[in-house]
Amino acid sequence: MSSSAHEPTITADEPPTPATDPAPGPEDGREYVPPSARIQETDSDGEVTEKLKRQGVRLGAGTIAPAVFWPSLILIAAVALLAMFTPESTGTVLSNFQGWITTNLGWYYMLAIGIFIAVALVICFSKFGKITLGRDGEKPEHGIFSWFAMLFAAGMGIGLVFYGVGEPLGYATVSPKPGWPGTETVDGVTSILPGQEHAVAMLGMAQTFVHWGLHPWAIYAIIGLAVGYAIHRRGRPVSIRWALEPLLGDRVKGWMGDIIDIVAIFGTVFGIATSLGLGVQQIGAGLSAMGIIETPDQTLLIVLIIIITLLATLSVVSGIGRGIKWLSNINLSLAAILVLSVLLLGPTLFLFQNLVQSIGVYLAEVLNMTFDVGAYTGEAGAAWGAGWTIFYWGWWVSWAPFVGVFIARISRGRTVRQFIAGVLLVPTLVGFIWFSIMGGTGLWRQLFSEDPLVEEGAESLGVEAALFDVLGGLPLGGVLSVIAIALVAIFFITSSDSGSLVVDMLASGGHPNPPIWSRILFAWLEGALAIGLLVAGGLGALQAASIATALPFSVILLAMCVAIIKALKQDQDVLDARERRLRYEQLSERLSEDFDDAFGDQVDDRIDYRISRTSGLFDRQRVSGAGGTATRTAEPSTAQGTGPEAGPSRGRFGRRRKDGQEEEK
Repeated sequence: MSSSAHEPTITADEPPTPATDPAPGPEDGREYVPPSARIQETDSDGEVTEKLKRQGVRLGAGTIAPAVFWPSLILIAAVALLAMFTPESTGTVLSNFQGWITTNLGWYYMLAIGIFIAVALVICFSKFGKITLGRDGEKPEHGIFSWFAMLFAAGMGIGLVFYGVGEPLGYATVSPKPGWPGTETVDGVTSILPGQEHAVAMLGMAQTFVHWGLHPWAIYAIIGLAVGYAIHRRGRPVSIRWALEPLLGDRVKGWMGDIIDIVAIFGTVFGIATSLGLGVQQIGAGLSAMGIIETPDQTLLIVLIIIITLLATLSVVSGIGRGIKWLSNINLSLAAILVLSVLLLGPTLFLFQNLVQSIGVYLAEVLNMTFDVGAYTGEAGAAWGAGWTIFYWGWWVSWAPFVGVFIARISRGRTVRQFIAGVLLVPTLVGFIWFSIMGGTGLWRQLFSEDPLVEEGAESLGVEAALFDVLGGLPLGGVLSVIAIALVAIFFITSSDSGSLVVDMLASGGHPNPPIWSRILFAWLEGALAIGLLVAGGLGALQAASIATALPFSVILLAMCVAIIKALKQDQDVLDARERRLRYEQLSERLSEDFDDAFGDQVDDRIDYRISRTSGLFDRQRVSGAGGTATRTAEPSTAQGTGPEAGPSRGRFGRRRKDGQEEEK
């Protein structure tokens, strides 16, 4: 780092380092942020702006970062307009790009996800796990249960509701993975062999767990840890670029940092637009299932996007605290009501059995499914991956800046080990339970009831309508369908609102309270992009956009792995040196106080066995001794114990004399 001074621990709002802390020195490799530049909770917007500028953030009029805001705005608006006014051409380009990435870089996406999991686990169980995201010894900002609840909220989203029934059901019926035992692929079409439906259904549950378990949350753990370390320990603003400061140094303050934030904004907006597009498709399917409309057409979906984006704008204007907070509470309550109702009203015993058995199959297959790139399944495997696994990895990577910033902000005071363990385990467990109940109910009806959801010989499944088909077959199905529609709508609003806040913070250099006008602008941009992608090709265009926009940001995430390991190593080296110095000082203090008690009596009149002590013939003197003669080298008159400056008198064996008498051994 280029700073001239350093200090051991940095947070965004910590007081000056106490005088008892070791003085910062050049051996401390961490960036120093002076107290005057650290953002405090009590700072006004003007004070925050000035502190951001002191840290190298280039802000313009309206508290936006022009080098990030305008390129992001122009790129996103251009894609949205092209998709709306040239839908066929846009759809073709996205489809071709998706096919190229899936065919040529599908292996890269699979390998990258495996790397994220490995890095997260290694950091969690290494000595770095004791490092605090904040000052050393700082207490967590939120209690353990509140923190778990917020992680749970982060793990919930439109995707869980959209794919909760349809994904496991699709794998067990019309969309099994090519190459699975019990399947065969003929002319590019994969089907399930007779009698193998149950075995394929179990693999389908395991594959769903892969898509919604540790794998996506390892991505979020990496970016959340890197951002959390930068803002809570280094005292940097909330921005993706600072997560790469340990790797790039001061270059993050220039054009490299601008590109990083632009890519993060671009990916986040596309990820949110994908979720919004999926959400309105499911709302339309729900309205159709309830008999309110006949068939959800494109016009209805566009109207739904406009209405819900308007509601998201009202939430933006009301303020993040009042808007998102109460919507999130309603969200979690509705989700809990829905999943518990399905558990109690559905095949309860089977659902518990399904959860346990699916976890077992997942543990047995997870390594294979992590690295299964379809090398031996040809075009059929590539097409399946484009619609499922590769799409998911692209979608998660696109969402990474949004979710990463959120979990980083709520995790101050947690140790690295607590952070990674909580982020990986809590949402993963939530996902397992959700899909075991919602997906398990669909599988039970398909495999064991007399009213299957998918007719024999069917070639496709309406994923967005599968949830309402299941709910319609339960008692109180109409009420549960209303709850499901409300749940999707609120997810839509909270995703747009909170996503707009994160995007706007990135476009404002990390300002915690960016201007409301730009948040409204980005909220409507997300809605416009969702409309454009729906017009350009519906679900296929949404999937293609996620895969395409995730490619550049996946490179940034891999760089983050290197950056966070480097930062933690520097941090740990400083902590280790401090610990060694403290132990040395404690040992020195003890020895100076009582050496004899620790190691026994000191020996002062030791025999000199150095090479230089052996003398020649003419350097020796003959001396007489009792019982014979001996030779010894002449000693100076100032030898120890004979001169006036000599220390305490000692006996022949180095023990102190007592009362003028030499002690005998």
